[in-house]
Amino acid sequence: MYRLDEEDRKALKKVLDIKHYEKDTFDPKILDQMETNDEYKQALCEHAGDILASEQFLRLKEFIQHGNVTVYEHCIHVALCAIRLNRVLYANSKERELVRGALLHDYFLYDWHNADAPGNIHPKLHGFYHPGIALKNATRDFVLSEREKDIIHKHMWPLTINPPRCREAWLVCLADKYASTLETLKLKKGKIRVNYA
Repeated sequence: MYRLDEEDRKALKKVLDIKHYEKDTFDPKILDQMETNDEYKQALCEHAGDILASEQFLRLKEFIQHGNVTVYEHCIHVALCAIRLNRVLYANSKERELVRGALLHDYFLYDWHNADAPGNIHPKLHGFYHPGIALKNATRDFVLSEREKDIIHKHMWPLTINPPRCREAWLVCLADKYASTLETLKLKKGKIRVNYA
């Protein structure tokens, strides 16, 4: 069983509570800065060049995730946020697995807004089922470590009943909530200007 102390609970509540975000601590420009950060771009290319160049992964550009942000752009945002969290919090996670899991966390390969889209087997319950679908697709197309599998499968916690089992999965879970919130509230628009392939 996972037990959080009071300080951890307060920190998680602050990160996950989007009803009353503070403009000063919830800055959409952070994603813009990370997109153009050469160090972060190098980390993405070094750890996941094969994923970024994959024709299947590039198909994520065809599907909208939030607002006008594509699934591809969202996955890049989450990977960048995860790198930043890892480095700023000195979390000491395995950066290669962190980046690869973050890029593949929404690798479900269908338009979740369209109930009739091929592959959208649970249209009204996408939030609950897409981590399993993404994991199935990712294991088909890439060789994954156990940590990478945990990241993909548990990134929607608490919608997924079992919590993440490694620090990399926790970081991606938080990074996904942060990036999704910016995108959903339209504080962060799509169209990444950096070519990661």
